[in-house]
Amino acid sequence: MPKKKIAIQFEDALAELEQLVAQLEQGDISLEESLISFERGVTLTRTCQKALQEAEQKVQILLEKNGTQTLEPFTDE
Repeated sequence: MPKKKIAIQFEDALAELEQLVAQLEQGDISLEESLISFERGVTLTRTCQKALQEAEQKVQILLEKNGTQTLEPFTDE
């Protein structure tokens, strides 16, 4: 039976990515651990980018009216 991938939430991925960056910036881990952290960071970055692209597509669909996009000004109310 193939492994089922567990989807990670955007906020969780971003938080983990921030922790990895902080850990890598400290520079007190081994080269091997750094490479593992970097690889995980690349995976998390791709997950975040995909989530943002999907959100952008949803927003574009919601703003589309009669086959044309209608951008409306943002009001902070």
